[in-house]
Amino acid sequence: MSTHTEEPAAAVYGTPALDEALLHFEVQRLYTLEAQLLDQHRYADWLELFADDLHYWAPVRTNRLRRQQSLADGAPGEVAIFDETKESLMWRIRRFDSGMAWAEDPPSRTRHLITNVAVRPGDEPGHYTAESAFLCYRNRLEREVDIYAGGRTDVLRRDADGGLVIARRTILLDQNVLLAKNISTFL
Repeated sequence: MSTHTEEPAAAVYGTPALDEALLHFEVQRLYTLEAQLLDQHRYADWLELFADDLHYWAPVRTNRLRRQQSLADGAPGEVAIFDETKESLMWRIRRFDSGMAWAEDPPSRTRHLITNVAVRPGDEPGHYTAESAFLCYRNRLEREVDIYAGGRTDVLRRDADGGLVIARRTILLDQNVLLAKNISTFL
């Protein structure tokens, strides 16, 4: 005789666990769409995934002893790989489209992989913090290959239509010295 009692399916819907699973799925779909748009060079569509007051930031990292790890990642206002707004990203995208971006003519081939997604409620209602790991493979011409790996922390929020937009992105690359000739891709 089994001591396990089954809960009716109706009792599961609307629970915090289901709400959390649906949110995780929604964020995972957002990141999958983002990767597809980037790999298809649909940058204007990609930009629509971001809030108008976006801050897109990748601080420079340095090698530090264990006792100095709190100083390993650059602080806001210091030198950064990316320190962008939605408007500055728009200008970069326009430059790609103008034919004047020599580092992307012919264009790179990229593959963005996003994994290890974790989502938790943010400080305000309708705001969430999402962490993820990424790997971006970039190939250009015959022999140029770059691999970028790292983690991202995003602040997501609901827009007027109830969808999620990325309001803040902090990118921590695992390498502190970029071996690429340029970083003309988005992470």
